[in-house]
Amino acid sequence: MNKSAISKIFEILKKDRPKPTTELKYKSKFQLLISVILSAQATDKSVNSSTVKLFKIAGTPEKIFNLGEKKLKNYIRNIGLFNSKAKNVIKTSEIIFKQYNNKIPSTRDSLQKLPGVGRKTANVVLNNAFGEPTIGVDTHVYRVSNRLGIAPGKNVLEVENNLEKNIPNKYKHHAHHWLIFLGRYTCLARKPLCTKCKVIKFCRYKKKTDHD
Repeated sequence: MNKSAISKIFEILKKDRPKPTTELKYKSKFQLLISVILSAQATDKSVNSSTVKLFKIAGTPEKIFNLGEKKLKNYIRNIGLFNSKAKNVIKTSEIIFKQYNNKIPSTRDSLQKLPGVGRKTANVVLNNAFGEPTIGVDTHVYRVSNRLGIAPGKNVLEVENNLEKNIPNKYKHHAHHWLIFLGRYTCLARKPLCTKCKVIKFCRYKKKTDHD
């Protein structure tokens, strides 16, 4: 897809949601980090229902570390993979508390060294907490990027690199959120709501299915 078409897509998405932001609920950069770790293979809704209670009693690295793994699990049982996530959250909280003076690191490399933090999580945190124009490629972003044809790729890193290359700089800061919302509410995995899609005229997937 050419740059002109990609610009038009993001102009439309921007008009629909001028100031998009994550649907995760948090009050600090640390709470955002923990929420994003918990959101892997889980919905923001399930994460928010857990963290709204958790952060009231343990909203800092020190408090979550002192809470301990067993008690933490009681707060996050409704979240997928809660056993492994509890271990990672406790370890990450300990590192931030003891090594970073309660402040989360601000580079991708340092973030990825924290337990439970992969490239996507690091990119989401850098974008939302530090205002970096990073793009976290989750299942929604991956699906939408391939279907539209704005950044086709066989894996998440390939899609991320193509998005970085293809998206005009002025749209990069919010691109992650626009693509997530498009995938979460319109371009659904099994039954995309094509009739409700505002960028359908650019969609490579729709053109292919029409032709088939």
